[in-house]
Amino acid sequence: MKTRQLFLSFILLSIFAASCKFDTKPATKDGAPKDRDMFGLGLKKRGLLKTSEGLADGYAMFVESNSAKVYLVNRKGEVVKEWKGNYGVLGAYLQDDGSLIQNVDDPDFPVFAGGGESGRIQKISWDNKILWDFEYSNEDYCHHHDFTVMPNGHILAISWEAKTVEEALAAGRKPELVPKAGIWPDKIVEIVPEGERHGKIVWEWHIWDHMVQDVDPTKANYGKPAEHPELMDINMGEKMPPVITQDSFERLVAEGHEWRNQTLENRGSDFYHFNAIKYNAALDQIVFSSPHLSEIFIIDHSTTTEEAKGHKGGRMGKGGDLLWRWGNAHNYARADTTAQQLFGQHDVRWIEDGKPGAGHLTVYNNHPPSAVDWDKRGSDSLNYSAVLELVPPMDEKGNYVIEAGKQFGPEKPVWEYTAPDKLSFYSSFISGAHRMKNGNTFINEGARGRFFEVTPAGEMVWEYANPYRGEIRKLNGDPNSPVPMAYSTFRAYMIPADHPGLAGRKLEPIDPQPKPFILPPPPPEEKKKK
Repeated sequence: MKTRQLFLSFILLSIFAASCKFDTKPATKDGAPKDRDMFGLGLKKRGLLKTSEGLADGYAMFVESNSAKVYLVNRKGEVVKEWKGNYGVLGAYLQDDGSLIQNVDDPDFPVFAGGGESGRIQKISWDNKILWDFEYSNEDYCHHHDFTVMPNGHILAISWEAKTVEEALAAGRKPELVPKAGIWPDKIVEIVPEGERHGKIVWEWHIWDHMVQDVDPTKANYGKPAEHPELMDINMGEKMPPVITQDSFERLVAEGHEWRNQTLENRGSDFYHFNAIKYNAALDQIVFSSPHLSEIFIIDHSTTTEEAKGHKGGRMGKGGDLLWRWGNAHNYARADTTAQQLFGQHDVRWIEDGKPGAGHLTVYNNHPPSAVDWDKRGSDSLNYSAVLELVPPMDEKGNYVIEAGKQFGPEKPVWEYTAPDKLSFYSSFISGAHRMKNGNTFINEGARGRFFEVTPAGEMVWEYANPYRGEIRKLNGDPNSPVPMAYSTFRAYMIPADHPGLAGRKLEPIDPQPKPFILPPPPPEEKKKK
């Protein structure tokens, strides 16, 4: 199937299709690998691929693809713990009591589509009892992608909210950028778990309250984006996909190339697509990521919900306005696209206290500047990924510094990891990275389901490829195709052995070990094509 055809469906699906192709060209002169399949479907071995002496004691935690299971794997590549819930898991975070907070695929959420849909957040105990099961989805909003657990146990979650065509036009979004179903800007909600199935929303922040546009001077939010970097240009973000017929759309659906709930009318509704969120308790600030904007952002959490709607209040005195942003200053008209530094990034987070670089930010940059042709992503031989460490410039009062007419700094990362040959490390979507106590960085190359640890000098000291896949089926009972995302992993983490959630736990290899998934051979017609 041609990449261009899938691009008509959705940009991420075009990435998947293009990357599913096997590239058997000889290795390049610089040593680039023969296997350029982004999903690792051609890997001859999975499980533990590399180990070293002197590794920090810990366990890789990841979600089994297409599954309700979460695994802990020791340094030998052996599964020592399995959590099992009742719905497919997207992401999970280990708590100090050994439980997991995880977001899962709600079986009946309506309306929303675009990848990363969840609609439900759960707490599951060490012994697999569901302690809390909270649905946050209806026709007006839906939790998606990521959440973060605050020190007080509250949960900050990303959510879409539905806006009608009339609301979008009234806010100054260009008519050609508004699908018939309206648009789905993102919001952040703070949830206090209550009982077994309830949650109380105690704080909200809506990007919708912090828009600017330079299209219609009669509207209240009219202004020049270059003069308001603290606001979001409502006409930036994902553009409308090309128009296709109903017959073409139905063919894509039949072939499994459309998201659940996607229709001809809502293609393009998810125009910001927030995909990561983290909380800094010392600053009382939130960082989040938008791959469709290729930017990361920081906002003030110390506001009240009412202050978060406006431009004053909170510790920083700026209400819910953006305090800092980085990656693509073209979005606020202070640079052209040649200055862009982030491309479809994921998993932004602060480095925690006690770890080298504490207070800095790390981010997984899915497409560095040399791979900016979105039509060719996934098949272009120059595509690669990078992990960046950033230090946002701040003054003595904690304000993020930006010079008049300039873009937010830093000018460049203080540390960056790419593969020595560039090309062997690449995932065009999902993925993540975080700093470890020993100064090494743990990386999840999401599309391939490959996890590895690198030193500050970029030396790889441990490597593991997820060999597992679950058996979740579609709502109608049909199996989910393992191609191309047979082993893909949204997030993975290295859990240190001294994590409070592991204290006193028996962490020996389970017997029997989970059965590895073996990709079935392609049907005869597929073999002929290859």
